[in-house]
Amino acid sequence: MAPPLIDGYGVSNGFEVYLQDRAGGDINHLYAVGQEFITALQERPEIGSAYTTFNVNFPQYLVEVDAAKCQRAGTTADAVLSTLAGYYSGQYVSNFNRFNTLYRVMIQSSPEYRVTPESLDKTFARVEGGKMAPLSQFVRLTKVYGPESLTRFNLYGAMGINGEAAQGYSSGDAIQAIREVAAESLPRGYGYEFAGISREESQNTGNTAAIFLICTVFVYLILCGLYESFFVPFAVILSVPFGLTSSFLFAKLMGLENNIYMQTGLIMLIGLLSKTAILLTEYASERRRAGMSLVQAALAAAKVRLRPILMTILAMVFGLLPLMFASGAGANGNSSLGSGVIGGMIFGTLGILFFVPLFFVLFQYIQPVEFLPTPDWKIEIEMEDIEQNKKKN
Repeated sequence: MAPPLIDGYGVSNGFEVYLQDRAGGDINHLYAVGQEFITALQERPEIGSAYTTFNVNFPQYLVEVDAAKCQRAGTTADAVLSTLAGYYSGQYVSNFNRFNTLYRVMIQSSPEYRVTPESLDKTFARVEGGKMAPLSQFVRLTKVYGPESLTRFNLYGAMGINGEAAQGYSSGDAIQAIREVAAESLPRGYGYEFAGISREESQNTGNTAAIFLICTVFVYLILCGLYESFFVPFAVILSVPFGLTSSFLFAKLMGLENNIYMQTGLIMLIGLLSKTAILLTEYASERRRAGMSLVQAALAAAKVRLRPILMTILAMVFGLLPLMFASGAGANGNSSLGSGVIGGMIFGTLGILFFVPLFFVLFQYIQPVEFLPTPDWKIEIEMEDIEQNKKKN
């Protein structure tokens, strides 16, 4: 059993769900429904394992106290049960100080005096007149089978189920599979709730799309202010999906799932791809201000920015190769992060080089922007800089 990824969220890694008896039925029926639910979960490809420690077949003794006998003897059922609990399971009774240390006083019979039903004959409770009477006079033991402990989750009788996602599937896939199996197989009067880290994940899964949508809207508004156009920012925004799609496909080819490590890499990938698209669009806009035509400005931007873009790709790819081929502890997380970013950088940047100039021409044609001509002295300085760079290279 692997420990939880975050301390305090459950006792093991994987998912944790509680099957709830919301109708207040028999505990044996809850156990039967739970076994059928686990069997249905194990048939799903997303679930690697599903199990429970709940069992209704633990051998036990049912303790019954004869209240009438207790009353005739001058004692109570509570006093008898308290004595039974103290001698057989232990009971805190007092403290005492010695050697500047506080000690707790616990009472309990030695093991040899509490392991058989006959030991009740030698365990006594105080009755009327200060006399002592054996517990066997008031208590009757019956051998039964039942659960070791009863669990309640959000006020309902519950049965805990743990498990892990199958190889190649994420915890989100396992949670979705649990929801689908529960909707198909659970009878009326039964429900389920996630616990531990699965509960946090299930409650926060739907926020990702909203967060990305809000961020996209803010970026779009900022780019609208930068380019003074409602259409040109789409040349930047529409270039990002090329990298994201290639990132997912590359990770799929590597046999990796969409986990938190890959999503962290996607944030970095979005920033790098957006920066590349912005540089291309900005350079094309500068060429337009210099007097070039729309197509000439787009082609010039793609040619001039090709080398720095390739340098960025190679530096990023070579830097992430150790993560992609990582081994040992944490290799899965490192490989997910490295593979996703490398695939997105290679194929996404190549897509940007071809499609951003095309998008720039398209959206500039839909909504032309009047550029103020750049002064001749600025153009001469820029041309001198280009010639100097050619000589250096």
